[in-house]
Amino acid sequence: MTRIDRLRERLEEPLLVTNLVNIRYLCGFDSSNAALLVEPDRVRLFTDFRYIDEARAVPDVEVVQTKRALIAELAETLVGRVGFETVLPYAQYEALAGGGLELVPRSGMVEAMRAVKDEDELTVIRRACKITDRAFERLLDVRFIGRRERDVAWDFAEIFRHEGAEGMAFEFIVGSGPTGSHPHGRAGDRKIGPSELVVIDAGCSVDGYSSDYTRTFSTGPLDARLREAYEVVATAQDAALGGIRAGLTGVEADALARAIIDSSDFRGAMGHGLGHGLGLDVHEDPRLSTESTDMLVSGNVVTVEPGIYVSGEFGIRIEDDVVVTANGIENLTHLRKDLVEVG
Repeated sequence: MTRIDRLRERLEEPLLVTNLVNIRYLCGFDSSNAALLVEPDRVRLFTDFRYIDEARAVPDVEVVQTKRALIAELAETLVGRVGFETVLPYAQYEALAGGGLELVPRSGMVEAMRAVKDEDELTVIRRACKITDRAFERLLDVRFIGRRERDVAWDFAEIFRHEGAEGMAFEFIVGSGPTGSHPHGRAGDRKIGPSELVVIDAGCSVDGYSSDYTRTFSTGPLDARLREAYEVVATAQDAALGGIRAGLTGVEADALARAIIDSSDFRGAMGHGLGHGLGLDVHEDPRLSTESTDMLVSGNVVTVEPGIYVSGEFGIRIEDDVVVTANGIENLTHLRKDLVEVG
């Protein structure tokens, strides 16, 4: 059964898919301007002249060439009752509604399918993770001390390319000293000093699927407080990796690590969730956090990334990518977890 067939089983009316990542997931078509209308007896793929040849290579769809103002044209040509993805921008919703369509909001239908990876997807994600393993191993040969954070990030991106990455999954984080206290701090002009922590968050893209790893390194001997914080994070991650399995809620998974951090001297210092789904998007369902409404099922691919952040001083995060199974996890990350010193 194809992904479109599986989607059809969930539909009460035709669904207009406008999320470009969802379109790629359903039929393999990757562009910057497209819509997919899934109906009971046919699938229509709408795009403009720039992508028409690629669209015609997509099997089992009826290709319709449009103007670049695709939504405006659909508003003039589609009729009847149509479901739409609630991520649709309001201006585009207004255009469709103004054309006389009866629009029915449908939230997360394709995203729920994407959350459970099939074997083909897992194969690609494993490839991305193997590249990331090798890249992080080579990172240990890069000079850190005295160089700007952004210089290390550029070197790391080049290593990924040499290892076979098709692209970077996101802008790499290189957070040294106080920069590391910002979970999504950008690599900047700060020069990395001796005897401090450096948070490195990086990943690559292979066939559209992403990896997402974090390791925290030292640039020399650390004081007892920093070493203690690192051990707390490592212990928290180990507990989460040992406890995550299908059937846990996202809240329960998050609590596996958070309880350990909050029982330490760093209570409250983990300001984000334990992890998130990983696939065609770097952040997707399911979520592992105190606010999650998700339940873990076999085939989810999630990050496990507890952290401690002390504002203006330091940050520590350790992140692996794992596949959720009925009995636990398959860890796709094969990097050492001890505190490694770089020069």
